[in-house]
Amino acid sequence: MVWTTFSPDQIDLNYKNPNVLIKMLEILLLYVRRGADIIRLDAVTYLWDELGTTSVHLDQTHVCIKFFRDILDAVAPHVALITETNVPHLENISYFGNGADEAQMVYNFALPPLVLYTFQNENSQSLTEWASSLKPVSKTTTFFNFLDSHDGIGVMAVKNILSETEIDKLALKVVEHGGYISYKDNGDGSVSPYELNITWYSAINREDDHESQEIKIKRYIASRAIALVLIGVPGIYLHGLLGSKNDAESVIEEGHTRSINRRTILKKELISAINDTNSNIFRISNQLVTLILLRTRQKAFHPNAAQKILHLTPLVFASQRTSVDGKETVVSIINIANREVTLEIGIHLLSGCNSQSVFRDLISGKEVIPENNNLNLHVQAYDIFWLKCKISP
Repeated sequence: MVWTTFSPDQIDLNYKNPNVLIKMLEILLLYVRRGADIIRLDAVTYLWDELGTTSVHLDQTHVCIKFFRDILDAVAPHVALITETNVPHLENISYFGNGADEAQMVYNFALPPLVLYTFQNENSQSLTEWASSLKPVSKTTTFFNFLDSHDGIGVMAVKNILSETEIDKLALKVVEHGGYISYKDNGDGSVSPYELNITWYSAINREDDHESQEIKIKRYIASRAIALVLIGVPGIYLHGLLGSKNDAESVIEEGHTRSINRRTILKKELISAINDTNSNIFRISNQLVTLILLRTRQKAFHPNAAQKILHLTPLVFASQRTSVDGKETVVSIINIANREVTLEIGIHLLSGCNSQSVFRDLISGKEVIPENNNLNLHVQAYDIFWLKCKISP
């Protein structure tokens, strides 16, 4: 797979000039000829400038995206557009269009701050309620689920999901963990958090506490597992795969807070760390790769597989995915707290399953058999269960 970034916002001339529009189309098709099959429209929110407006989410912007989509559907239907728009969630998903005429994927910007908030507070309620609202727009669109990027953790997407106070606390906790807050000018003399600059590992874990390395890694893997089970296509930033910590030295040297999560990786050091079974990089990347490989083998994790969010307890995030053919289902249980949780999950809550069903945990390989019409689980701190069940006709 070849991935490229297409940045229409960086052109000085306006798209109302047909020469600019055609030239950008030529560039887009050049990427396609060179093998790109996913093209990111970077910061496409601001594609069209129009005096007297905010130049944000203009109709002309959506028309341009539809134009690009029409061309690609005609000459390269295998190529997908993905829009990168760090804006409130409902505005973000507007770039799906009607489900067939704009982007095939949108960055799921609300997910990173909600997952971080969940683990900071050991409470999954906000994440569970929001995830319950995620519905497929069409069979040809889906979410791009990510937790971190080279820029940071955007918080604009949760403006109408978390309160201002909750967002401020989220941001301040990041500062406590050695990160930075990038602010947005609200136009009235006030500012508000726009982006949190920190690595995901450092956001989830604090270096100057007395927790064991084992529990820090478990917390990290548990947080990343949420992006793997939700409806959509997951993506992992390289530093996320390696569990990189804050690079404060680069921030000082380069004078840019985003540099905290852009450490230059030396090949020799990386190979050494990957071969060291005691290193964080080995332990984290090995566990993540194992989960990714397990995921790729399950029909229930197809982007179009049905999703049901289970409301069990704020101490876990739970979901059920059912394959498109309706024959297999995977129930995901992720403990988001540093404590053991005992669960009694009524079989009636699990679509397609019954008291005769046998569940096998894909991660441990162990079987879980219902008792008294319940699935009884003892879930240790930050444990992950992927319980697979074959659905009888």
